[in-house]
Amino acid sequence: MGEYNEKKETCGTICLKYLLFTFNFFFWLAGLAVMAVGVWTLVQKSDYISLLPSSMFAATAYILVIAGAVVMVTGFLGCCATFKERKGLLKVYFILLLCIFILEILAGILAYIYYQQLNDELKQSLKNTMTMKYKQSGEDKVTSAVDKLQQEFKCCGSNNSQDWRESAWIKSPESEGRVVPDSCCKTVTTRCGIRDHPSNIYKVEGGCITKLETFIRSHLLIIGAVGLGIGFVQVFGMIFTCCLYKSLKSEPY
Repeated sequence: MGEYNEKKETCGTICLKYLLFTFNFFFWLAGLAVMAVGVWTLVQKSDYISLLPSSMFAATAYILVIAGAVVMVTGFLGCCATFKERKGLLKVYFILLLCIFILEILAGILAYIYYQQLNDELKQSLKNTMTMKYKQSGEDKVTSAVDKLQQEFKCCGSNNSQDWRESAWIKSPESEGRVVPDSCCKTVTTRCGIRDHPSNIYKVEGGCITKLETFIRSHLLIIGAVGLGIGFVQVFGMIFTCCLYKSLKSEPY
């Protein structure tokens, strides 16, 4: 009977090992996906980050990049711990899983909080950023971001094209008679911004603030969903790890 129980425990341990190994393989792929989402947000959409008054949007992306990198290392460590049946490595693996879980849940919570306060934040700051910093000395990032925003989303001004009347650059001689930046034009040519007729520039209801808010909200949803989704999956990894650790501990040496 004792021999049967020993075999049963050994069989259960083997099943747990392969189950945890399979989990680690998909976990490694998930880490790659998490890091890719974070890097994509920071690299492809980094221009728009300069238009936001707080760094929370960037912080959520950085958290995902860090968590994704650690996940990939942890997945490899988990495979080693599983096949070598080293309880010490399993303990380290479990602690790393827990830390990553906390990081990803934090990213999800930050994304949700920022999602809720985004509208008020943009209303308070975007117009001032666009009118006071556009084409000003040392504000090349903002200038590039505004031009890209207006061309990519086919909009003009924070709320509407009239916002540019308050622009420090438009009021200066450097604007050369423009009433809006050239990036407001449907077909961008030098000094096309001297005419703000609807046939020449983008006249979008809600202006760029609505477009930017929609864009950031969609990215926050992706960041939040990825963080929380992977975090949920990790719970199973921690359960499998505890089961394997307990199984190894109970086996005779």
